[in-house]
Amino acid sequence: MGRAKALVIACCLACCGYASPLLAAEEGGRVHEGTIFTLWPLVDYRESPRDQYRNLSLLGPLFKFQSHGDDSTLAVRPLLYRTEDRREQTAQTSYLYPLASTDSSPRATTFQVMQLLQKNVYRKGEEGEERTSQFFPFYLQGRSEKYGPYTAVFPLYGDIYERLWRDEIHFVLFPLYSRTVNKGTTSRNYLYPFFNTIEGDKESGFQFWPLYGQAAKEGVYRKRFFLWPFFLSETRDINTDNPKDRLYLFPFYAALDSPQRTSRHYFWPFFGHTVDRGSGTVPEKPAGPTFEIPDGDEERNTGKLEEWDYFWPFWYTVRSAERNEVSWLPFYAGTVKKETEKHWYMWPLYRTDKMDSKLFRQERDRVLYWLYSDKRESWPVDGTSRRKVACWPLYVYTKDPKGVMGFSFPAPVEPILDKEGIEKNWAPLWRIYQQRWNEQGDSAVSFFWNLYWHEARGTDLAYEFFPLLAYRSESEFTDFRLLKGLIGYRNRAGAKQLTLFWLPFGVNWGKEAVSQSAVTLQPGTGSRP
Repeated sequence: MGRAKALVIACCLACCGYASPLLAAEEGGRVHEGTIFTLWPLVDYRESPRDQYRNLSLLGPLFKFQSHGDDSTLAVRPLLYRTEDRREQTAQTSYLYPLASTDSSPRATTFQVMQLLQKNVYRKGEEGEERTSQFFPFYLQGRSEKYGPYTAVFPLYGDIYERLWRDEIHFVLFPLYSRTVNKGTTSRNYLYPFFNTIEGDKESGFQFWPLYGQAAKEGVYRKRFFLWPFFLSETRDINTDNPKDRLYLFPFYAALDSPQRTSRHYFWPFFGHTVDRGSGTVPEKPAGPTFEIPDGDEERNTGKLEEWDYFWPFWYTVRSAERNEVSWLPFYAGTVKKETEKHWYMWPLYRTDKMDSKLFRQERDRVLYWLYSDKRESWPVDGTSRRKVACWPLYVYTKDPKGVMGFSFPAPVEPILDKEGIEKNWAPLWRIYQQRWNEQGDSAVSFFWNLYWHEARGTDLAYEFFPLLAYRSESEFTDFRLLKGLIGYRNRAGAKQLTLFWLPFGVNWGKEAVSQSAVTLQPGTGSRP
């Protein structure tokens, strides 16, 4: 277990832009040791045949080439970052994240630029390929199973099917003319949004915005406006058991009436009152002085939910059996639901969030949004947990469910944008110091992109402060170098050797004679046999 966690630590450091030394293992009676070659800041090469692991870093975190089993990584930060899984035949590439990316698998290949330019190829076996592309909103091309292929060149001409929440969209020299069809309703716009007509099954309407407009569908809805947004009225859901009547005389008066809900607002946003009758049950009085209901509220609060707005959205209260909320910003705001709580104190100074369920628990404390954040998560069923503490722009501390902890400095972006793309493409460029460790004492450290690094696994230890000294110690093996081999000392199971001036041979002594080939250290490589 300790070795497995140590390998996790080493791989984490390698993924962040540098590799960690990999120690020896025995296989079939032969010793297969890793290779370490450093020439800071130009080259850092690490290899472990036992783990099928290789990592080459050039110019600190700028260039990275790594392979680990079937997985490989290529990074030219921050321009390109590519990962590939040869076994699953998948690959992901990001270009100047988050500007552009590609994603490839046996089933699909996608390419996007800021989610505006997209090109997708979907492989459907014997059915062949389906291709879609767009440069939103100027060019869209695709195929609908119901309507067939479509193309749109905005604003000149276009036909679009089953996209943008509509069954059909047609336009010519938009905004001069456009037509949409959705669920049997056809809407035509002339010089959008000023002139509009609506037609459908027992449905019709028109508008001359913002002066006047009306529309109705028999037995479903009717609505009209006059001098929008100052006068609006509508009746919706007539064909349901909860029809709704709304009236707006902005900003003096607004009303909503339905069998389940009644709402009144006067001189919006200063005063409003809403009662949602729902099941007609009396809400429970929540515990704690924060949510004490004033005397008399128990008699009025006969519905499922009651809301009082005094200066929305800053001052209001909401009471219900499942939700209790109060806001007196900037002094205090709090929401309590069945499994979640949220509290603000002196907004935006301090905020707490809590989620507590049988499967998942989360607590988070924040000061000034991202200045300081402490998030703790746990899974009671399997007893695992994780934690992340971030203090912008100084540091980020993490602890994952496997018990591996990490610390990095500085952190100018990570506390604000907690994204995997930031972690892979950008964060290694500014992380001066980084450490990974676990409770068993295994650890790996890098300072100034491996100007100084060390790794400890149980009783094994390796560290280097380029180019002054390098030291490695493991079972029956010790190796020490000054100035990359100007003076070197090695002890392998009592067989000792002293080398000078980077010579490939030296003075040997100890309980056994050691052949020159067994102790040779190539000049300046830092490699072990």
